[in-house]
Amino acid sequence: MERSEQIMSGITDLNNKLLLLRKPIMEKAMTGFSLSEIAYMEYIALHPDANVTRLAAALYMTRGAISKITKKLEKKGMITSYQKPDNKKEPFFSLTAEGQKVDGIHRQLHQDFLAADQKVFSAFSDSELTTVLRFVDAYNQLLNQELN
Repeated sequence: MERSEQIMSGITDLNNKLLLLRKPIMEKAMTGFSLSEIAYMEYIALHPDANVTRLAAALYMTRGAISKITKKLEKKGMITSYQKPDNKKEPFFSLTAEGQKVDGIHRQLHQDFLAADQKVFSAFSDSELTTVLRFVDAYNQLLNQELN
């Protein structure tokens, strides 16, 4: 097997194991929310003035899918929509107090996962981690070009 195949196989295996181990933890802590809904809330927590177009692009979903998630989250009281004075055409979204609580739980889970992962990261030098980051960035750029 070529090195590139080994790398891609390793990435796939790593991703599958992360999903297998962490998805049940996330689902238990975030009962009543789909992974897409959680990703949606995370995005609007990190990006003020999120709208359907930005959410769709960032989450790799259709505008229709984002609209469905929006309705669900509004019904659950997690988000609110608003309009800007200079843009009455398009709704923007923000988290409600309840949505901020759910996002806080989600962020804490990520912090817990990162803390557990430090065993692996601490075994590598800054130089080695920089190389891994260069690879990830380059591969993401290639995929972004293919997506656009």
